[in-house]
Amino acid sequence: MQRSIFDGTMPFKLNKPVRLISLFSGYDSQALALKYLNINFEHYKTCEWAVKSIQALKDLHFKDDITDYSKNLTQDEMIDYLTSKGISANYNEPMTREQIKRLGEQKQRQIYNNIKASHNLVNIQQVKASDLEIVDVDKYCYLMTYSFPCQDLSKAGLGKGMEKGSGTRSGMLWEVERILDECENLPQILLMENVPDVIGSKNIIHFAKWLEKLEKLGYHCYWQVLNAKDFGVPQNRERCFMVSLLGDYLYEFPKKQKLEIRLKDILEKEVDEKYYLSSKAIEGSLKTNFTSSKLENKIPKDGICPTIMARDYKDPKCVVEPQLMELTQNQPQGYRVYDTEGISVSLVANGGGMGAKTGLYAVEDNLKRQLCNSLIVNNRVVENDVIRHSYSKSRMDNMYIQNNQFHDCSPTLDTRCDCLGVVVKQQEKYVDKKLAETIKNNNGEIPEFVDLYNARPLKDGIAGTLSTSCGNDCGCGSFAYISNLRIRKLTPKECFRLMGVKDEDFDKVAQNQSNASLYHLAGDSIVVNVLMAIFRQMIGEDL
Repeated sequence: MQRSIFDGTMPFKLNKPVRLISLFSGYDSQALALKYLNINFEHYKTCEWAVKSIQALKDLHFKDDITDYSKNLTQDEMIDYLTSKGISANYNEPMTREQIKRLGEQKQRQIYNNIKASHNLVNIQQVKASDLEIVDVDKYCYLMTYSFPCQDLSKAGLGKGMEKGSGTRSGMLWEVERILDECENLPQILLMENVPDVIGSKNIIHFAKWLEKLEKLGYHCYWQVLNAKDFGVPQNRERCFMVSLLGDYLYEFPKKQKLEIRLKDILEKEVDEKYYLSSKAIEGSLKTNFTSSKLENKIPKDGICPTIMARDYKDPKCVVEPQLMELTQNQPQGYRVYDTEGISVSLVANGGGMGAKTGLYAVEDNLKRQLCNSLIVNNRVVENDVIRHSYSKSRMDNMYIQNNQFHDCSPTLDTRCDCLGVVVKQQEKYVDKKLAETIKNNNGEIPEFVDLYNARPLKDGIAGTLSTSCGNDCGCGSFAYISNLRIRKLTPKECFRLMGVKDEDFDKVAQNQSNASLYHLAGDSIVVNVLMAIFRQMIGEDL
């Protein structure tokens, strides 16, 4: 743990009702932590400009406030207000008046009411100290949190930094300085959260200036990088926290806990099929009239990939990778082909009995699915491993190396956590149990690789020649890879569980959000368990 140059001398004890002021609120994990700890607190002020987060904030913490604050406003007055506040649709820049106007009156009133219900100051650049209404400091303890944008600090970003006056998103930190300078009464507690790079070599000089400022204001500051997996959550997520206490106070960060739950413990029992990484149906590529989607235009020729296009996220390029086929009960033509020995099976015409002389039946899978399934086939993953599925083999390999030591932990969630997959056991409906019983080997075990036509295991896992009948509904002459492992995405609920959010609170957040928004909200938040551990140190409660 790092401290100010001069430590405080008195242990800090939270012994007054708390008024929470959360800047850069998101859905406000800080309020959840206080609620879960049963701390006497008031959700006093929030500050969040993104429309989706404003909705989540309202649904989660202010659901019972159904007041129509907009009833006396005309539509033009509402549009003027929302424009002046600088609400954002994309987390990057404010919406224009025309964009807000196109939302329609019902949506405009909804956003307005959400802002008023959640005591939302909206845009940090417009917040004045008087807006915080810090009064009666002898009766209340004001806790102000500031999890300012990390995009320009994170290794995944452009590294523009947080220098004062730089105009970067991470430079919004200095808006907090401006607000504190204006305060007649300062908050007794400040809590910062950001990526570890905030104290990295590129940013440490600016962090030091921030420390110097806080100390001049009378705060004693203590900072430390904490990992969620050390506080009861199976997610490998490091973040830097700083507690600043107004006065001559000492603070000790919480000690690590032994991780008792594993990733498998937070997985949903039943998951919609849409979360599983699906095969690319070859029939569409054979029949399409869209030139770039035709099979012959999606595969490499002479080792050269066709032109990569913006729409490839919908219809990615393919690569010929002969494999043994996997059979699913619900998809008689949805075979995939594997070869763990690296020995190519023969490719023949009429792939799948669909009348096409392509000789390339094995390209049915998109690259993402091939890379993910290769991890299973090559025994590089076990059940409950989490992978960051990608179209790049090097990125997949890097991810595997980084997370191999944390088999029971999720890697750090970010705003694109829909790109995380989890290795789960095959649901029974996808295994042809009747077939499996007929092909048990001499030891009574079900083999991984089978010849469906002859109902026998494949010798050394090597397939024979694929014939023109390899895709017929009956499965005759086909080969199957029988595995009880599949790869699917983490669901939004699972991501929120990995952020320490209880299911009943996730349900509140989810009611007005798309899955894409939920993934973003989860990855952009703070793990509740870590916040609870930090706050416990202030109330003197043992872990």
